[in-house]
Amino acid sequence: MSWQTYVDDHLMCDVDGQKLTSAAILGQDGSVWAQSSAFPQLKPEEITGIINDFNEPGFLAPTGLFLGSTKYMVIQGEPGAVIRGKKGSGGVTIKKTNEALIFGIYDEPMTPGQCNMVVERLGDYLYDQGL
Repeated sequence: MSWQTYVDDHLMCDVDGQKLTSAAILGQDGSVWAQSSAFPQLKPEEITGIINDFNEPGFLAPTGLFLGSTKYMVIQGEPGAVIRGKKGSGGVTIKKTNEALIFGIYDEPMTPGQCNMVVERLGDYLYDQGL
């Protein structure tokens, strides 16, 4: 299965009538493996900040999480595994696997829980596959 298929069929799927606004799978070096059309172009320092937060939980808390210059407030995640951010009525979930970062960005009416479920389910699957 291609990486784009994972984004199109598994991340941008319908969840109780709702969908993520954008999603992507990136390598931990910041290389884009696949993404939806609306996913923001990330800057190298944004990827570095995300990796630093996975390695040192709480790293992004003072400055916030930036994705394509959009700032998210970092909220409770799972240290070393999941970063969650909130901005207004939307937010982001980032799941780390062995080799990749899985991103899901949402806005209302999708809920944070629905976004977490979609992103973390795929992330857990890829992690279990050694990816």
